[in-house]
Amino acid sequence: MFHLVKAYFRFLLRSTNQHGVHSPFVYGLVTRCFYDRRKYSSYALLKQYRRSLLKDKRAIKVKDFGAGSKVFTSEVRKLSKMAKTAGISPKRARLLNRLVRYLEAETALELGTSLGLGTAAMAAGNKIKVTTIEGCPQTAKIASENFQRFGLENIELKVGEFEKYLMVRVQGSEVRGQRTTDGGIQDLKFKIQDSESYSIDNKTSFAEASEDRQQGIGNMRPKTLNSELIITHNFDLLFIDGNHQKEATLSYFEKLLPTVHNDSVMIFDDIHWSKGMEEAWEEIKAHPKVKVSIDTFQWGLVFFRREQEKEHFVIRV
Repeated sequence: MFHLVKAYFRFLLRSTNQHGVHSPFVYGLVTRCFYDRRKYSSYALLKQYRRSLLKDKRAIKVKDFGAGSKVFTSEVRKLSKMAKTAGISPKRARLLNRLVRYLEAETALELGTSLGLGTAAMAAGNKIKVTTIEGCPQTAKIASENFQRFGLENIELKVGEFEKYLMVRVQGSEVRGQRTTDGGIQDLKFKIQDSESYSIDNKTSFAEASEDRQQGIGNMRPKTLNSELIITHNFDLLFIDGNHQKEATLSYFEKLLPTVHNDSVMIFDDIHWSKGMEEAWEEIKAHPKVKVSIDTFQWGLVFFRREQEKEHFVIRV
């Protein structure tokens, strides 16, 4: 806790608002998205989703694959308390909902579904297909129930350790999230090994390709859930909210790099969680493919816009 307090004071000393931003792209993002005060209809659904969890008195046994919790000391946790203390805040949920809309994101990948508060924020009222992965089966079951309850049919929830989904096969040879020597990223396959899958509409995966996969996702038709997840396009938005440890965060970043395009955004949660997470954030910022980074304290956003000079911003939201 002391580390977070100290980190927040450092953030306040360095941060600015739109008046300290000279990049047209970032200025537009800050003024028209970060500081957008309009009340969208999707906010009502997000409020209801959160309220339903806050009223849920059930307890589940949580299997934690990451850095653990700074709130909970037991594996058995009440859903109401998880929603109150461990989930994305209402303010951040609304911001994530706006980001999807502002960036016109059509595809998203989330690592770390938890109870689905962030997933719902991306999906609600937006024309986007969200693939979300959760390691804990009990937590995923609750999220799946709520996706169905609130009619969020543009979400596909998969259950299993992240590593099982991040084995990438490029043009016939398996690699660990790296590009081919010629930079090719066309036949990316995320391999699923011995994992469960929940499909909220009880159908098969929208992300599994047809034989005609070169024509894009519009022509994909579902196969069985326990097959390879074939990525024939890149993700517009990637939300990394799972294992809050330096090594894991850097590993996810490197393995997911082949799935980004020029206008993609990667969002990393809890970048000031620990000294290790702050070190990971600095390494990610310094990566040659990262052109723009924005530190909002809770989140770190990175963009890959080749047309821009490398710039780093610290923005209060």
